[in-house]
Amino acid sequence: MSPAKCIMIQGTMSGAGKSLLCAALCRIFAQDGYRVAPFKSQNMALNSHVTRDGLEMGRAQAVQAQAAGVEPDVRMNPVLLKPSSDTGSQVIVLGEVRGQMSAAEYFRYKKQLFPEVLAAYDSLAAENDIIVIEGAGSPAEINLRADDIVNMGLALRLNAPVLLAGDIDRGGVFAQLYGTVALLQPQEQARIKGLIINKFRGDPEILRPGLSMLEEKTGKRVLGVVPYLKVDVDDEDSLAPCLERETAHKPLDAAVVRLPRISNFTDFTPLEEHPQIGVRYVDDPRKLGLPDLVILPGTKSTVGDLLWLRQSGLEAAILKLAAAGTPILGVCGGYQMLGKTVHDPEGVEHGAGGSVRGMGLLPVETTFLPEKSRTRVGAQVVSGPLAGANLEGYEIHMGRTQVRGEPFCRLEDGREDGCARDNVWGTYLHGLFDSGELTQKLAALLCERRGLPVERARAVSHAAYQQAQLDLLADGVRQALELRELYGMMGMN
Repeated sequence: MSPAKCIMIQGTMSGAGKSLLCAALCRIFAQDGYRVAPFKSQNMALNSHVTRDGLEMGRAQAVQAQAAGVEPDVRMNPVLLKPSSDTGSQVIVLGEVRGQMSAAEYFRYKKQLFPEVLAAYDSLAAENDIIVIEGAGSPAEINLRADDIVNMGLALRLNAPVLLAGDIDRGGVFAQLYGTVALLQPQEQARIKGLIINKFRGDPEILRPGLSMLEEKTGKRVLGVVPYLKVDVDDEDSLAPCLERETAHKPLDAAVVRLPRISNFTDFTPLEEHPQIGVRYVDDPRKLGLPDLVILPGTKSTVGDLLWLRQSGLEAAILKLAAAGTPILGVCGGYQMLGKTVHDPEGVEHGAGGSVRGMGLLPVETTFLPEKSRTRVGAQVVSGPLAGANLEGYEIHMGRTQVRGEPFCRLEDGREDGCARDNVWGTYLHGLFDSGELTQKLAALLCERRGLPVERARAVSHAAYQQAQLDLLADGVRQALELRELYGMMGMN
């Protein structure tokens, strides 16, 4: 079997839209009848995904796999970095934790990973027709050029044609694209086969003079102007899309605490799809107000973010709301915070070790252990007014929690998970709203508390909703790009 063709999307900066463009191309190629897989050699993100075989990978590549119509596979993201501080990350290779490293340590270590990265790519290429490769950050970060395994270093090794995308919504897109090309070495410049203007609002004809000058100065063809597409697809690691959504017209107010190291915030995207629930993110007690629901999300640093919660004044505000009967939900790290104590005797998460007092809202105690729990599970809620809701999701955490109270849900293998006491609930289960059933029961409970009529709607799974959104994304990108030229770049005409 001949190896797969490939195309690589690089960006002028983080947030230029590489992940969504790659998802769109995965969808388009799959719609055109090709076997396609995404690939990102190194991803830095706190939004992760657990595969069916219990391995961890970046969520962006999981979404791209869904766009391609295939099962997410850790080979699609062989290296995942999960920041635990401003200067350090947990290093995950092919789904397994390799250790905690400072930025300097990882910079020295990463060249050892290149053989594993290439082996993962070659394995995917042997099984597919097309590989859609995503870069990271910008290829013009010249301080990181040595031993690059994710941008031009990878493109040169794989002989991959590159499309360079710039974000016009942030302004200065012509300078972004021209400056990026100018900072590259001649052999790297030669890899770039086309430019993309991304996130454009308005009439593309207004850009024509600028596009012609850009092509003249860079010697690169502008392959298309992609409009600012209003699609709701899980984002890689930015809360910006969540913060931009309009929620004022919705009668119910769900406040998610924006922890400094918030992770897997895509857990709450399905809540936003409900017609009555507005979701907002808060990091200031003055902005918390009197919401109908408070959510403590997952975090890569439970102890550090618990201390931040305490010092910011948000803990006191949440405790006051809980005492007044406001429903409080904690997920994963947020669940651990709701307990009596968090122990870290081996310094697994907090280098100094020791114990930290929790918020005391649930009768549980958590002890951090070096081993990470990763598994996909189904469950059913067994507590109070939310009982009976069927859940589907995954566990991904370091720590064992001892519960001295009522469980929140029962897993399909019979184990109990989480804890519930009165108006406070905690669970380790990420993706708990994906089935749609918990969202319905929660909306009904909140409406009852407020004396509002409940909008009865059929529960739609988040997976089905996401598939429809991916189709919209692919339609928008298909109309904007010169696909015949793109296929030609890959040698497929």
